[in-house]
Amino acid sequence: MRLFTAIAALRCYLNLQKSAAPDVTVGLVPTMGSLHGGHLSLIQRARQENAIVLVSIFVNPLQFGPTEDFQDYPRNLDRDRLLCQEAGVDVIFAPAATEMFGNSGITETNKTAQTQIQLSSLTQVVPPPAMTSVLCGKSRPGHFQGVAVIVTKVLSLVQPTKAYFGQKDAQQLAIIRQLAVDFNLPVEIVACPIAREESGLAMSSRNQYLTAEQKQQACALYRALQQASKTFALGDRTAAAALAAARAEVAREPAVKLEYAELVDPDTLAPLQVVETAGLLAVAARVGSTRLIDNLILRNRRPIVAIDGPAGAGKSTVTRQAAKALSLFYLDTGAMYRALTWLALTTGTPISDECAIAELVSGSYLEYNIDPGSLTLKINGEDVTEAIRSLEVTSRVSEMAAIRSVREFLVQEQRRCGKKGGIVAEGRDIGTNVFPDAELKIFLTASVQERSRRRLLQLKETDRANISLAELEQDIALRDEKDSTREFAPLRKAADAVEIQTDNLTVDEVIDRIVGLYKQRIGPES
Repeated sequence: MRLFTAIAALRCYLNLQKSAAPDVTVGLVPTMGSLHGGHLSLIQRARQENAIVLVSIFVNPLQFGPTEDFQDYPRNLDRDRLLCQEAGVDVIFAPAATEMFGNSGITETNKTAQTQIQLSSLTQVVPPPAMTSVLCGKSRPGHFQGVAVIVTKVLSLVQPTKAYFGQKDAQQLAIIRQLAVDFNLPVEIVACPIAREESGLAMSSRNQYLTAEQKQQACALYRALQQASKTFALGDRTAAAALAAARAEVAREPAVKLEYAELVDPDTLAPLQVVETAGLLAVAARVGSTRLIDNLILRNRRPIVAIDGPAGAGKSTVTRQAAKALSLFYLDTGAMYRALTWLALTTGTPISDECAIAELVSGSYLEYNIDPGSLTLKINGEDVTEAIRSLEVTSRVSEMAAIRSVREFLVQEQRRCGKKGGIVAEGRDIGTNVFPDAELKIFLTASVQERSRRRLLQLKETDRANISLAELEQDIALRDEKDSTREFAPLRKAADAVEIQTDNLTVDEVIDRIVGLYKQRIGPES
């Protein structure tokens, strides 16, 4: 593991890595140090998904108000280094404030130079006021502007493939996502679930300020979120009901001084009166002198079942039948790739020309009816439901699916189709990338030998069995390696997915297991 404090050294390292492997993936975990289990969960996710994991450690003076705890904010670089080493981090970037900001706005006083950096002396990054003036922004003016400046700088320096942020800082996450979209930054902002202590208390660097008794008292915030969630689950989708339940629970713990409890749109942070699809229930409070935040996403949708797995594991057959057994819609993601392949072929756009394909895709739109009784797929207004099944499309769809711009476009389309839930979808990154919040995730797999045997039987049925079992095994093993190591949307089992090994199972037995898991996780009435 390398530790860099200089921008020049960091750039040198990254340039060397990218020169050796131009497609190398870099996962960035921005932190202010004082690492805890929440940070480690982000690092673990980054480690699973990237060749290089970089952790930045910088206590950003720009996001602390005059009366906030900048000077006292916990710092322990030696301990952080040890934790990063154990977690498999490749690089720590831990610059001084003067390295990040130069001498802009720094004046020498009796206080440390770090506290004297003035935001007004720097080039401004101003998030939408509607996003910074609500929730924590009401009591922390300038905070999110300071966050936006430092995040923009770090993203510019590292230029990561993905950057990982915790859902606990939900307002920060929404603002950073908007920043990345508005500036067209070529980075995927990955939201990771809140890590909690056994008591339910959200992990935070500031928890170490709390006494043992205060920690127990602070659990009232988590209980408040749970009470609101129960009210929501009973059918009352209004903000008034959820907030009343949350506030009542906090009121039962006098030591916890509630600052706010609000229900807003998770993306725009606009206040909600009723949750149509999703609502962010956010709370902030003080326990003693320590300010704590927590939140929960309330979803008003039918469940989503995500089925991933390697090629030849029977995902398509299982997904179709599982959808029918669960009375959910089958989202045929393969048909979407076929539609774009059909479009490229009919417009004469070379699939080998990735730039031309990106241009073509960006100006296209899909209309998808997932009702089995009237299943239709249109692209740019033309019904292609039957046309996409042609041999020509079939022979080129794999080539089309490997193009990054195509996959990025269709991930957004698939998420749009799943906005109200009620679907079963399959692929190789449905549970990890497309629907990471799916209520049930299945990783359907089988041995290379079994998948090869099944494939050979299929080929015999079509009189195309001019390949040996050994050759099929070699081909499938090679595809597994390519699928699991590709830069974009690699095949990977989600951490919370249930693996079903199908070597000795019939299709009906697999369906029975999925239905049983669904009822166990979600309930028979969903």
